[in-house]
Amino acid sequence: MPIGTALHERTFALCQSLNYREWSGYYAVSAYEGHHEHEYHAIRNAAALIDVSPLFKYLITGPDAPRLIDRLITRDISRMSVGQVFYTPWCDEHGKVIDDGTVARLGENRFRWTAADPNLRWFRQNAAGMQVFIEDVSEEIAAIALQGPTSANLLRAVSDADIDRLKYFRVTSGVIAGVRVEISRTGYTGDLGYEIWIPVRHAVAVWDALMEGGRPFDVRPAGMLALDVARVEAGLLLTEVDFFSSRKALLADQKYTPYELGLGRLVNLEKGRFIGVQALRAEQARGAARQIVGLEIDWTEVERLFDRVGLPPAVGSTASRTAVPVYRNGRQVGKATTTTWSPVLKRLIALATVTKPHYAPGSTLQVEITVEAVRHRVAATVVQTPFFNPRRKTATPPPSS
Repeated sequence: MPIGTALHERTFALCQSLNYREWSGYYAVSAYEGHHEHEYHAIRNAAALIDVSPLFKYLITGPDAPRLIDRLITRDISRMSVGQVFYTPWCDEHGKVIDDGTVARLGENRFRWTAADPNLRWFRQNAAGMQVFIEDVSEEIAAIALQGPTSANLLRAVSDADIDRLKYFRVTSGVIAGVRVEISRTGYTGDLGYEIWIPVRHAVAVWDALMEGGRPFDVRPAGMLALDVARVEAGLLLTEVDFFSSRKALLADQKYTPYELGLGRLVNLEKGRFIGVQALRAEQARGAARQIVGLEIDWTEVERLFDRVGLPPAVGSTASRTAVPVYRNGRQVGKATTTTWSPVLKRLIALATVTKPHYAPGSTLQVEITVEAVRHRVAATVVQTPFFNPRRKTATPPPSS
């Protein structure tokens, strides 16, 4: 049975819908109200607080900490300065992705690593013989994602931290409500936003300060349904939906390489040896057989299908995680794994796995759409992600909205 996070006493009191889901053994709010509309618009137009404490969190320290991390991840740790955060995948010996997450360099030999799944055993197996200490701090550190265009102003108001000089994918320390916290300019929404890392015993005090101090900035709590729509707009992948960890996959086809995930830019084949490097070198030379891409679905064709049966056009308000076939010239060439209506873009969009050569940007494909229990195919165009990429996300200093 799931348990509450360190913030459960606050999030439960606010959750009018009692709509929850399980996330890594914890209760996670799906939507605070009966519908997630207000929460989504807080992410895109104001500020939203999201309890992301269920993330797995590891503290890696010691003289060989950089060496261990460089052995595991696909990126080059020598290019990472103190205060920087890497988003990165890590692979098995066959170049298949085990997981993806962030690595924050808090000191020369001190790192905080976040992951979707448990990775402690894998880290320790590969640390044999090294002077490194690996600690699972998942239950010691709570995490709050503060996302949205007014999030910087909110932090300026409630924190003692250098928000104006905090660059995208950097981390700094600060104080909120008398509590020393770490603030990283990261998130899972593709918008201006931050993640705040807090000792568990002080999590409620920080949440209260953000909610109270955030009133002038229209802050509201947001759940997983709103986050799901936002992350698709940002082109961000979800494990066990858009891809599977190589350790959990039941079929070879469920395992993905970084190139197949569209993360080839995060693979540095020129650095020293790392796990999976030989397989990834071979794949780079021959090209990925498939790739996860963005699809824009022709809404005019969708409207036409509904019109034929005398119905107004309709799509689900939540992101669909039901995979549907993708075709080219009558032959299936892939599958759309997450599909959603984008309120900010006014488009029907999807993340899809598509085989070579059909994943090239601009390719015209077809996606299966069901209307009144009848399956149809409508046109879709391969596009580069992110679908939504506002300038405020990376601007330094962040804008005053």
